[in-house]
Amino acid sequence: SHSPLKAVVSTQSTGLMGEQPDIRDLILSHPLLGSSLQQLLDYPDGDVEEVFMLDFVASTTGLFGETITHHLVEGGDKIPVTSENKHEFVAKYVDYVINTSVSKQFDQFKKGFDMVASHSPLKAWFRPEELEKLIVGTPALDFKALQGVTRYDNGYSADTDVVKWFWEITHSMTDDDKSKFLAFSTGCGLAPVGGMGEMTFVIVKNGGDSERLPTAHTCFNVLLLPEYSSKEKLQKKLYLAIQHFEGFGMI
Repeated sequence: SHSPLKAVVSTQSTGLMGEQPDIRDLILSHPLLGSSLQQLLDYPDGDVEEVFMLDFVASTTGLFGETITHHLVEGGDKIPVTSENKHEFVAKYVDYVINTSVSKQFDQFKKGFDMVASHSPLKAWFRPEELEKLIVGTPALDFKALQGVTRYDNGYSADTDVVKWFWEITHSMTDDDKSKFLAFSTGCGLAPVGGMGEMTFVIVKNGGDSERLPTAHTCFNVLLLPEYSSKEKLQKKLYLAIQHFEGFGMI
């Protein structure tokens, strides 16, 4: 699932810390574009102009799918990219995509960040990648670690059949579905700083076999799970609950 906050922080964590982003940041935020520009930088021969046929113009896609072109320098459409100037071209392209093209949105975000960080040692304590983890968490979702810290209530235990089925189902989920489930049950699709072993998570029995979907108290990381009669039924209801949650635009 795509998180707007994560997108902002992932691409702008260097900018928040007062550093200039480079091709590595672009590869993280725009993998295809970043990899293409890295290929240009790595190209060893002198016929860059003939092979790549680029000029000093950046192209991005607008909100409605339209192509937006931007001259990276004045008269950029008439300046070919060559072996001699390709590093300048890539630096200006990175700056445009990560800084200039989103400056209006990012300036507001940075203003709020600076209000919080200006009188704290935050910038001295953290590198950009550490700041990103602090704000948005870590993408690694270790459900075995989560299982290890989970508590059970209202008649459930680690030995209850539906609990065993639950962990079999969640362990076999794709990373995307794990993120969706985590967002459904805790309100955030990323692991906290320190990993999922640092979380509090509770599975509570919510009645016997039922046609109701699982529900959650996201503020308290509590999953309310009926005691479904089969693993297949649990899996169906769990996935329906995740999709129902996503349908309201919460992920």
